[in-house]
Amino acid sequence: MKTKQSRKTFRVRQEEMLNRLRQDILEGVRKPGEFLPSEKDLSDRFALSNKIVRDVLAELAAEGWIEKKPRIGSVVLRRSEPERIVVKLGHHGSTERETALKTLLAGFEAAYPHIRVQDITLPGHDPAALAPYLAHGLIDVLTLNDAELRAFAERGNADGLLSLAKDPECYPFLNEAMTSDGNLLARPFTFSPTILCYNRAHFRERELWEPDSGWGWDELLAAADRLTVPEERAGFHFSAAQRNRIAVFLLQNGAKAERDAEGRLRLRGTRMLAGIRRYKEIVTDRMAPLMSERDAGFSIEELFAQGKLSMMLTTYYGLNALRQTDIDYDIAPLPRLADPVTLVIAIGLAVNRHSPRAAEARLLAEYLTGPAAQAIIRRDTLTLPAARGAIDEAGVDGSGDVASRPSRFGMYREIIPTYRFGDALGLEEREWNRLLPEVMLYLSGLQSEEAFCDKVEAEGRFS
Repeated sequence: MKTKQSRKTFRVRQEEMLNRLRQDILEGVRKPGEFLPSEKDLSDRFALSNKIVRDVLAELAAEGWIEKKPRIGSVVLRRSEPERIVVKLGHHGSTERETALKTLLAGFEAAYPHIRVQDITLPGHDPAALAPYLAHGLIDVLTLNDAELRAFAERGNADGLLSLAKDPECYPFLNEAMTSDGNLLARPFTFSPTILCYNRAHFRERELWEPDSGWGWDELLAAADRLTVPEERAGFHFSAAQRNRIAVFLLQNGAKAERDAEGRLRLRGTRMLAGIRRYKEIVTDRMAPLMSERDAGFSIEELFAQGKLSMMLTTYYGLNALRQTDIDYDIAPLPRLADPVTLVIAIGLAVNRHSPRAAEARLLAEYLTGPAAQAIIRRDTLTLPAARGAIDEAGVDGSGDVASRPSRFGMYREIIPTYRFGDALGLEEREWNRLLPEVMLYLSGLQSEEAFCDKVEAEGRFS
């Protein structure tokens, strides 16, 4: 009994046939004046119906690659360079620095000369703001992190994204983070755990042991006190207003959203409140008072690169800011609180279902998450590519910017069991958006813990 093929499988084979024939013509495998195989032969080769084969040939003819001669066949044309298809890639502002994006796109356009990619920095990734861009086909491919993808699913906007094929070379936990209702909505592109980064010279100067996996937060804070030099450097700092940093402390405290019988969030007496309280103690009592990055115009990584910080919380993405420095630095796992865990962030490539160039957009997403592009990310940046093979193999021959990598760069492998995505906290994205401002008021001392809990637990506050 034959197994029924899914519509998605047919679509993949249809795109495979289209791209294969295009590539054969581009590479001269099929020369001008030569006839393509018959529709029946193509149907047998790609396991497609005659109708789909005719649709593919019609698309090639519309693009100027072939001419269909009735009752004779399809002949390859002498190319007068068909008009290039423009695919628009929307991405986070940091994507170019963190992934060598220009190099990646140059490689894609060399492999597919009939496509030109226009990269666009998106002003934000809120599903409501992006909905018009997707609905009108203004963006064909876009980067989304795991939290942004969850927001798409929660708001019912996931239908605007194409379901994609999983890459067996990708870490399984990344595929899971990009899956909603059984559909892979973004091909995993890169990822990073939250890590501790430290200046080795400062530790030697103070005759301190370097951080290791046995450190707790008390050890870190004690070392920070000894590393601090007034009017010269701070022993420890991080971007306290970032949601991802707060999430680390909540995860390490074993927090998970607790609710009353009506489904409202409850804070009093919970591990979530204990984690926020511990966060407040560190941020307000033990860290140097610095202006916010937005107000001051610098990043924590930039301060670290200038020798103004001895330790910071960052990610492998953030390490890219240190590539051009001569700072002697290394990385370590996060100190422990209650649970030895760390927040991991994944970024994927999603394809707009409404794009008039969906086939080419899918091709771009698959290329950027494929072996050639992933190897470039590993070679030219300090970002972790999603493909296991690219991480393991690239750079072993001494190519790329290997010298800028910390000696413990491969630590991410050893701490995989500690990875947790933000959804482990059980908070929906809309709840995070409402909770975060209240947490900031509490941290700033502008409302008491009692008032903070009252607001969060107020009836209807997060319903």
